[in-house]
Amino acid sequence: MSPGRSRPRRPIERLRAICLAFPEVTERMSHGEPTWFVRGRTVFVMTADRHHDDRVAMWCAAPPDVQEHLVAEAPDRFFRPPYVGHRGWLGVYLDVPVDWDEIADHVEDAYRTVAPERLVAQLDER
Repeated sequence: MSPGRSRPRRPIERLRAICLAFPEVTERMSHGEPTWFVRGRTVFVMTADRHHDDRVAMWCAAPPDVQEHLVAEAPDRFFRPPYVGHRGWLGVYLDVPVDWDEIADHVEDAYRTVAPERLVAQLDER
């Protein structure tokens, strides 16, 4: 396992901390899974804890063409999630060795993809 990768015992808690660090993000259950919303309305990250298969994963909004590229490059780590994959969302397995800095980057991309311009500007001011 490379130095930046780890397999946490509770990946959802680690993901939760990353998601909740963004401006005006809330969490609530959606379809039986923890899900994170911008301004309580727009989903940017959701979890899948053995919901559709025997895997633990996150699904996140993604910029154009990212899903296709990452799934082709590393299908052991990325996938096209059901229901939202046709809209370019990215599936990321969390039950494999995970680079949490990379996960944070995907979460930030997801946030930037769906958040209003004013909230994205707040990120750029940090």
